Amino acid sequence: MEKPMSGKFRCRTQSWYIVLVSFLLWLTLYICYLYSSSVTFRKRGHGFVANNHTGFLDSSQSFHVVVRDDETQDPSHVEDIDIVDNVVGDDETETDEDKTTEFSDVEEVNQVIDSMLSEDQNGTDTDSAKDNEDVTSNEEVKNMDEDDKPVVQSSAQDKRKEGRLTKQRKGTTANVSERQRDKKSEEDQERRKEDRVVKQKEAANVLERQRGENVEDQAAKRKGAANFLERQRGENVEDQTAKRQENADVSERQREDNPEVQPVEKMLPVVKSRTERPQRPRRRERNKPADSLNPVMEKRIEKVVAEPRRQNPVQAGSDSCSGRYIYIHNLPRKFNQDLLENCRSLSFWTDMCECASNLGLGARLSNDEKLYSNSGWFATNQFLLEVIFHNRMKQYKCLTKDPLVASAIYVPYYAGLDVGRYLWDPDGFMRDYDALNLVKWLASRPEWKRMWGRDHFLVAGRINWDFRRDPKNESDWGNELLNFDESRNMTMLVLESSPWNYNDFAIPYPTYFHPSRDDTVFQWQNKMRRLKRRFLFSFAGARRPGRHESIRNELIEQCLASRRRCRFLECDKTQKCHKPANVMRLFQNSIFCLQPPGDSYTRRSIFDSIIAGCIPVFFHPGSAYVQYIWHFPRDYNKYSVMIPESEVKTGKANIERILTRVSRDRRVAMKDEIIKMIPKVIYADPSSRLGEIEDAFDLTVKGILDRVETVRNQMNEGRIVNYDFEEEESWKYFAIGKLGPHEWDAYFSRKIGKHGP
Repeated sequence: MEKPMSGKFRCRTQSWYIVLVSFLLWLTLYICYLYSSSVTFRKRGHGFVANNHTGFLDSSQSFHVVVRDDETQDPSHVEDIDIVDNVVGDDETETDEDKTTEFSDVEEVNQVIDSMLSEDQNGTDTDSAKDNEDVTSNEEVKNMDEDDKPVVQSSAQDKRKEGRLTKQRKGTTANVSERQRDKKSEEDQERRKEDRVVKQKEAANVLERQRGENVEDQAAKRKGAANFLERQRGENVEDQTAKRQENADVSERQREDNPEVQPVEKMLPVVKSRTERPQRPRRRERNKPADSLNPVMEKRIEKVVAEPRRQNPVQAGSDSCSGRYIYIHNLPRKFNQDLLENCRSLSFWTDMCECASNLGLGARLSNDEKLYSNSGWFATNQFLLEVIFHNRMKQYKCLTKDPLVASAIYVPYYAGLDVGRYLWDPDGFMRDYDALNLVKWLASRPEWKRMWGRDHFLVAGRINWDFRRDPKNESDWGNELLNFDESRNMTMLVLESSPWNYNDFAIPYPTYFHPSRDDTVFQWQNKMRRLKRRFLFSFAGARRPGRHESIRNELIEQCLASRRRCRFLECDKTQKCHKPANVMRLFQNSIFCLQPPGDSYTRRSIFDSIIAGCIPVFFHPGSAYVQYIWHFPRDYNKYSVMIPESEVKTGKANIERILTRVSRDRRVAMKDEIIKMIPKVIYADPSSRLGEIEDAFDLTVKGILDRVETVRNQMNEGRIVNYDFEEEESWKYFAIGKLGPHEWDAYFSRKIGKHGP
């Protein structure tokens, strides 16, 4: 067998190396692709799933085997490929270390390709050097079979490599499918995560709104609870104050044997319930003053001395107001001004806002029918006296701001307007509420301690029965203002006083005439003297069918029977008597005006008739004679005619015959006396002052000052105030000036009743 040529073997070796290098280049590119894909998956936080994708795991293992075989078992360049057996959760995030070591996909692929190409080039050079050495060493090889053995081995290796490539292609296909599934799973997870985020935001918004509403509700509840606690605290403070005052009273009574100790003021708590109302003295005990209802108080009151008044800086000889100074209490607005501002609530039938205009005088009256003067006439409501009096008091020339200088203290409480809002309310609680608060306020003032309220006076513009409710009957008429212990120490001025109580005094009803100058009064008096009167007597009023004791029906029948001698103005639903012109025209044309009792002893018509120069005819001494002791003459025969109501009721008295028998001279005398009384029963315009004339206001102030001075002297002498007479006979003491049996005793018997005969 011939020896083969050396060039033949070299050609075969080169072809073999070319195939190997080509394969390695292709393999290198494929490895770079796989490496870049694995890095991309790792960046996204996903791993290879080995539990359900076993084919992908097998291809990865075979890939590692190939790399070790062809790269001399050095897998260092593929160590970054991780086989992860779990899936990263939705809540897991990349660490800072991963973020700093990761590169972009393009940069990593380029680096891997460069490193692989450099390794292939080095491997090719090494193989070429080895081939040259093999050729020179094998030049003397003679056996052809030995030359073919490497070729056979290369064919076997090619087959193995092709099998490996087939597996790798399958693995690559599996990897692509797995990546697609992972990508889809990733997108689904992203959508679910976004949905959860949206739902969480919506839930957070709902919770936020609920929390906001809860916060508002809680704030409102806390505010309501705070207000409730504040009210409770206020009530507790008042209760504690009342208890402390009661304890002080007890301590004062315990120290009664000490002559240097002065009595402590008596205070009433604010009314909060019916059960807290103070117990009132029984009727038989009301003949004693408030400070002498028990022996201890009687013993102590004898030692009470009124605090002396402070000397006025002006010398006594040159001070025209000495002994006449009056101090006005600055009451809270709710006791006076607020009542006028809420005038719509004062009456259900009358517009009290219009009546309260012009300082309480009402609207001005025009003199179209020549019934009035050209000025000074107003449509005055009879229940606005306390407003008129208050405005007149503001013009009083002897006011003082120092209560220690004052001889008397005025309390400007609009008691009549206050109680008038609730008179028809069956619940007496509201009728008493402001009155109790007033006496509590007064008793807490230092001015009260000087004489324990005996130098205080108050004007209530209604009859006394509106303020003397029976303590045992809450549904009875009126409130209990005049029954309070504090009120019994004060001088209470009302339109009609009680004959059986010593602490209230009657002053005239307001009329329509309120002059601002003396000349206006003089001119009106002269006009009334010159008038020619057409009727002997007249009556303006309404029947009382529901009251069997009333004599009005008999008077009306006698008036209608007299025809031309009597004129009757019926005060029915047409409201004729509420028009001043109708009343004044009737009285100016009459010589006598009948004034019987109505719902009570007195009437406003009494004063309207006096203003018109008409002689009043009374049927009960309680209508005038025991009432207006500071304004009417004590001798009632000088200005009026008295006809016993019992004789009218039985038919014994004929009104026309009795009045006809009055002599002409007596008529003239009584008429002159009535005209002289006109200034005494009018209240001048509060916006001005009269000169020399003393009106009803001036006479009232003079009466108050005299009474307070008398009480002060009694206290300084150690006498018990108003204890010189039985209280039920106070009408005798004040009106007549003496006690004992009297012809009017039958009229004031308590069996008859308190509202009239």
